[in-house]
Amino acid sequence: MTTARREAVRRALGAGEGFRSAQDIYAALRGEGSKIGLTTVYRALQAMAESGEVDVLRTAEGEAVYRACATEDHHHHLVCRSCGRTVEVEGPAVERWADAVGAEHGFTDMTHTVEVFGTCPACAAAGRRG
Repeated sequence: MTTARREAVRRALGAGEGFRSAQDIYAALRGEGSKIGLTTVYRALQAMAESGEVDVLRTAEGEAVYRACATEDHHHHLVCRSCGRTVEVEGPAVERWADAVGAEHGFTDMTHTVEVFGTCPACAAAGRRG
């Protein structure tokens, strides 16, 4: 993939707030007149996820959504079911648990993702529950 196309995906992803689907990014780029294809957007996002440039999470519906990472360190997410607000959090207890469970079963080189869904304070105050 050309660097220009990957950079266009990176720019479009950074232009929005929160997590966005590949289709949202594709639509934004096409709306700007880009000739980029949806497959290219998916490939760019996958490459960026593998390199740690973007966070990926699965929504409650199972859709993969992406956003530019705020930190390069390993982290987890608190996600509001109503508005989508996301907070990056550390989880040292989760790290220890994942390593212990893996070791108990003879696994090595453990990786994991954790997203915790709830209702953020602003949505709770407004009576919105996702």
